[in-house]
Amino acid sequence: MQDKLAKIKLLLLDVDGVLTDGLIIYDNQGNELKAFDVKDGHGLKMLQRAGFKVGIITGRSSDVVSRRARELGIEILYQGALNKLGPYLEILSAQGLTDEQVAYAGDDVVDLPILRRVGFSATVADAVPDVFPFVDYVTSRPGGRGAVREISDLLLRASGQWDELTKKYFDPAFVMD
Repeated sequence: MQDKLAKIKLLLLDVDGVLTDGLIIYDNQGNELKAFDVKDGHGLKMLQRAGFKVGIITGRSSDVVSRRARELGIEILYQGALNKLGPYLEILSAQGLTDEQVAYAGDDVVDLPILRRVGFSATVADAVPDVFPFVDYVTSRPGGRGAVREISDLLLRASGQWDELTKKYFDPAFVMD
């Protein structure tokens, strides 16, 4: 697994069930609500600081997802992708990457075409069981509850950048301004 992880330059993510717990809530005014784990967001920001690219491919379209992507500085965003393989291939071409340089996290059978191609495939602990045989890694955490942070930390450690990125936080003399 370490060999696969060391080649990764881009992490692509599904949203519902991976970045969120999969629940879609509508209020009485018709607004869509989703909950995102702040630890997942911090893991993605650390990946970006380490030079990794991060992107989203999701089957649904949501203003909430657009907002979260903007907040995290995620510029690769495909929504309404009922067939996720098309956007995936567009991303590979636009980024000049090969399959082996991409990691993908998905949680349902619609994600299998990408999960079977990428260099490193992951799913969340509460994914659809049919996905498990096709991935390199299953998180210990469920979707929307730190699973993406787990994947981010795994990539950072495999790249050898974890210690450098986090050393200030472990330094007792470090004080944030």
